[in-house]
Amino acid sequence: MPIELGSFDIIIGMDCLAKYNVVIVCDKKIVCIPFGNEILTVRGWDVFLAHVTTKKAEDKSKEKQLEDVLIVRDFLKVFPEDLPGILPTQQVEFQIDLVLGATPIARAPYLLAPSEMKELSDQLQEVSDKGFIRPSSSPWGAPVFFVKKKDGSFQICIDYRELNKLTMKNRYLLPRIDDLFDQLQGSSVYSKIDMRSSYHQLGVRE
Repeated sequence: MPIELGSFDIIIGMDCLAKYNVVIVCDKKIVCIPFGNEILTVRGWDVFLAHVTTKKAEDKSKEKQLEDVLIVRDFLKVFPEDLPGILPTQQVEFQIDLVLGATPIARAPYLLAPSEMKELSDQLQEVSDKGFIRPSSSPWGAPVFFVKKKDGSFQICIDYRELNKLTMKNRYLLPRIDDLFDQLQGSSVYSKIDMRSSYHQLGVRE
């Protein structure tokens, strides 16, 4: 396999090291090379990188896109970049079951920076225009905060911990990972659900 020397004058291979009984002492960062009746000692440099090579950046535009899949291309309306609005009423309606005797809890809002307040206003206006939310006079209240995503944008998170304390827990046994591996063994095609803003796609009974 050809190797670029870069800024190095020579690269000594394992066959050469073995032939001349070279001893490498890692903890002292030295290489001992027998030379006649003497030992030639070469001391390494205390550096983190000995050599850096450039790598050609990959062209992301040439990677396979969602539109390249034949069935997706035929039904592009089913795979929109963003949800156009609230979805039609589904056959299954979810509801939050509370423990007996639960009373409404309203938490005070968290302190937000002026930039976060503007971001909150913009995002609320956006989902309001799409019909995902509407003004509420509910006795329940939960504070919001932001989490920064990988792309630098901010994701609204709602602190429902107090509500969770009053909900009836639906105990559902999750499958064991090793059992899943046994079931998936030998498969060559896998699928996953990648739902955009999934919490806007599940209707909840009022």
